[in-house]
Amino acid sequence: MIPAPASSTPPAGSPAPPQPAPVEPPPATGFRRIGAALTYRDFRVLWIGAFVSTIGTWMQKVSQNWLVLTLAGSSSAFYLGLDSFLGELPILLFTLIGGVVADRRDRRQLLLMSQYTQMATAFALAALVYWGHVRIWQVLVLSTITGLAQAFGGPAYQSLLPSLVDRQHVPNAIAFNSIQFNLARVIGPLMAGGALATFGMVACFGLNGLSFLAVIAAILMMRARHTPPATATRMGQELVGGFAYVRAHPEFIAMAMLGFAATFLGNPLLTFLPLFAQDVLRGDVRVYTQLMACAGIGAVTGALVVAWLGRFTHMGRTLLVLQVAFGAVVVLFASTRLFWLNGLLLFAAGACMVMVFSMLSSLVQLNAPNEMRGRVMSIYMVAFRGGMPLGSLVGGWIANQTSAPTVLTVNGILLSLLAVFLLTRTRGVRTL
Repeated sequence: MIPAPASSTPPAGSPAPPQPAPVEPPPATGFRRIGAALTYRDFRVLWIGAFVSTIGTWMQKVSQNWLVLTLAGSSSAFYLGLDSFLGELPILLFTLIGGVVADRRDRRQLLLMSQYTQMATAFALAALVYWGHVRIWQVLVLSTITGLAQAFGGPAYQSLLPSLVDRQHVPNAIAFNSIQFNLARVIGPLMAGGALATFGMVACFGLNGLSFLAVIAAILMMRARHTPPATATRMGQELVGGFAYVRAHPEFIAMAMLGFAATFLGNPLLTFLPLFAQDVLRGDVRVYTQLMACAGIGAVTGALVVAWLGRFTHMGRTLLVLQVAFGAVVVLFASTRLFWLNGLLLFAAGACMVMVFSMLSSLVQLNAPNEMRGRVMSIYMVAFRGGMPLGSLVGGWIANQTSAPTVLTVNGILLSLLAVFLLTRTRGVRTL
């Protein structure tokens, strides 16, 4: 069991109020409300470890994109999309199995296995670059192995989060997970830009490998334990049971479809940033990292807003309105050629994107029972994460035939039109 923080419960001898108290009372001050999840020790330890590791991951992502850009030459748009696709493909194929395993096994052990594997791939890429033997196919293979590790670690991590905090603080915990991810998106690219200019790509890949030690230490320090229920049911039967549960609850289907569309159409904005920095703005890696930082700062701002809001009514309607705004910002970004204005638009896009994603994930986790959460989250993650590689692959192919700004314009229009349709023509997501 996870001990609740002292400030979260009233003294044992306090008198009962004259009327029923709200189930989820907000803390008295804004700062306490924003940081509610951090009052839980296990969540705080994991958050810090994940933050350090994610900084390293973003350093590698920036360096790896630039490495692909230099290795691929004239086919860089396609290979950028292909690298993203292969990194996400195992998640699309194996996350459902990972969700079943997360319900049957100790989720902490699954997380450790995932981190060890990703650490090994980072050091392998650093060695290949250091000895000058790196080829594009090796980068693609290592991306695939990393994705395979995330296919099992992802459901374990997502299904573990709600057990680290009280139910009313689950949206806050999810928002803080987005905060650490997007703070790292700001810090990681800036560190990558400096490291690339000073020490080269080997430093970025090597530092990413070392950063996994932080999250491994955090997992080992956690007190919470996931004790899976004893079951003689085969994995195949449990997988079918997960689908049956989601099929019986159409709201999960609607959220999975929305998650897929949002990532399929929205993720190419970040995938094509190195190409946009080089070919449209005529910049170098520093311009790319500065654009990434703008998107990251916006994402952190959006996550802080979600953390402050917590669980609130009309969350589904709010996220659809934000998706309309996100699509409009993507269209404006694709048609703009001023660096400072592109930076502002990326800030707005990052904020809208993270708010939509955080609210979707919160709604799924709040409505999934603990014994089914791994499977329900894995189904949602297949849709959500599956949109990323498919969107990058299709977008990269079309961008080779036309241009990256054209792809982003079409995607932005479709994002807004989909959200308008769900707002005006259906009652599913907007009533959650």
